[in-house]
Amino acid sequence: MNECYYDKHMDFFYNKTNTDTVDEWTGPKLIVVLCFGTFFCLFIFISNSLVIAAVVKNKRFHFPFYYLLANLAAADFFAGIAYVFLMFNTGPVSKTLTVNRWFLRQGLLDTSLTASLVNLLVIAVERHMSIMRMKIHSNLTKKRVTFLIISIWAIAIFMGAVPTLGWNCLCDITACSSLAPIYSRSYLVFWSVLNLVVFFIMVVVYIRIYMYVQRKTNVLSSHTSGSISHRRTPVKLMKTVMTLLGAFVVCWTPGLVVLLLDGLNCTYCGIQNVKRWFLLLALLNSVMNPIIYSYKDDEMWGTMKRMICCSSEDKSQDRCSSRIRSTVLCRSTDTSGHYIEDGIIQGTICGKGDLSDKGNS
Repeated sequence: MNECYYDKHMDFFYNKTNTDTVDEWTGPKLIVVLCFGTFFCLFIFISNSLVIAAVVKNKRFHFPFYYLLANLAAADFFAGIAYVFLMFNTGPVSKTLTVNRWFLRQGLLDTSLTASLVNLLVIAVERHMSIMRMKIHSNLTKKRVTFLIISIWAIAIFMGAVPTLGWNCLCDITACSSLAPIYSRSYLVFWSVLNLVVFFIMVVVYIRIYMYVQRKTNVLSSHTSGSISHRRTPVKLMKTVMTLLGAFVVCWTPGLVVLLLDGLNCTYCGIQNVKRWFLLLALLNSVMNPIIYSYKDDEMWGTMKRMICCSSEDKSQDRCSSRIRSTVLCRSTDTSGHYIEDGIIQGTICGKGDLSDKGNS
């Protein structure tokens, strides 16, 4: 019977699998990576929060496609949380982690990947339902969209927890991988192949849908006198989704290939030298998505810009109102009549100038 090592720290497993690159990312190199990671994570949190807020605020986005797009932004936001947790538990700290903490670190990353992947699959189904009827949006009800979103996260959490639930090598050290010292190589093969196959299927499906939309739009444009912008809207939405899918595949495929090579026990592939760079590439995907939303969708960009501008205007109005309140207080305590001059000065500072106009009249 094999001995299990649930109570060991990660240094035991790193030494068993001859993973000797944990200490390489120290000093200036680690600081540079952490600085870039911090900047990217802050951008991920702010930009994806704006995307979600835009969908909630703008009634033109209250359709299944945009609800799912907001959920994709939520998955990117979750990815930012996973990367922040990783930054504080990487490098030399990796060897000091307990088994459960290391499972949590990797489980958060796996959950974020699965949430994005399944969300893109659901968007593909939603686009197929609407495109086949040549409509801009599908007829999915809010209850069904809510059910789909809950299902997406349930699947993502389950897939992220699979190694913790038992598919690991804690009781079989010889089956441990190099990149993930307590993950079984068989699990890495399963995980990477599954995702790569889904990538391929989605690319084929989206290309077929896009070609169908393009063909139908060209046919309808020659027989109808409807608005050109209205006819092009389904094509624009498909272009947005295909751009998102392309960025997702480009950013995640290298990392999945590396995991596959590790699962196949490729000892001469030099995977230890590139694993962290491919992880940063995966992080870049969550940075790119909000940029794609705003660049490809003018309405989305306009809504986000208005929210930012309104926020700055509200702050200036708050400062203005606080100055006016201070003037009123002066009026109650100063009976010499100087409060009128103070009010004119405060009005000038706030850019109003109303009191001075009345005085001239």
